[in-house]
Amino acid sequence: MDLSSINPVVLIASLMVAATPILLAAIGELVVEKSGVLNLGVEGMMIVGAVSGFAIAVTTQNPYLGMLAAIVAGALVALIFAALTQLLMANQVASGLALTLFGLGFSALVGQNYVGIVPPRTPKLDFGPLTDLPVVGRIIFGHDILVYISLLIVAATWFWLNKTQGGRVLRAVGENHDSAHALGYKVTRVRILAIMFGGACAGLGGAYLSLVRVPSWTEGMTAGAGWIALALVVFASWRPWRVLAGAYLFGGIMVLQLNLQAAGFRIPVEYLSMSPYLITIVVLVIMSSSRGRRSMAAPGSLGRSFHAAG
Repeated sequence: MDLSSINPVVLIASLMVAATPILLAAIGELVVEKSGVLNLGVEGMMIVGAVSGFAIAVTTQNPYLGMLAAIVAGALVALIFAALTQLLMANQVASGLALTLFGLGFSALVGQNYVGIVPPRTPKLDFGPLTDLPVVGRIIFGHDILVYISLLIVAATWFWLNKTQGGRVLRAVGENHDSAHALGYKVTRVRILAIMFGGACAGLGGAYLSLVRVPSWTEGMTAGAGWIALALVVFASWRPWRVLAGAYLFGGIMVLQLNLQAAGFRIPVEYLSMSPYLITIVVLVIMSSSRGRRSMAAPGSLGRSFHAAG
């Protein structure tokens, strides 16, 4: 095994790319769960965003139009979940799982005509001489626009949740929807908007997978990324900066595994493949336990349906 072949600068730069789709999906789900809604359909929204973005980008030969289409597609799919859970009072866990199954099936149907097609290239931003700086040039200034947008979304989400009236209202709805309703807040409206934001972020994360990170279309290409994003929100205790750290950590693990395999260290790929599902089981156990929810500082109304009195 030759570890000298692993370049730490390239490793760090690569982990930022690998973490971006998970980070986008996770920060969107964080806002959803802060409103008191548990959406297990992140994987489905991501894969719909991936195929929609890929199809539009290939058709128009414009990757940015593809990303915009992915945002719209993710938000529309999330709206289905919102209608089921907020208007029809369907079970959130069952509806989220159904959304994932729908997304996987829909993407397989739409994407069958795009297998083997190369999408238009998404260019990296040009920072001029900054890109040529040793070490930091490759790590900080050598990325496409969505890497930087994902970081801005994390910062904006933290600021909005903690420093604005809208963020305080959303957190109040998530902590105790009955009290929020008594204060005159529109609980259902707040939750629907939060769900659509989460869907838009998940769709954009899926488009990043199919247009930038891979770039190609393969059926089921999200490969558990949505479940990882869901788990990150829980293990980050619903805090944006911890979600960022967790996404980059997981991205680093994925990239390091590939580098270790290239260096001759054999790691069974099955371990990484099964990790999203093991983590999801742990998350569901935590969410079903009152003690676990309290210890993780979960929003008080998370997963509970809101029934307006009268």
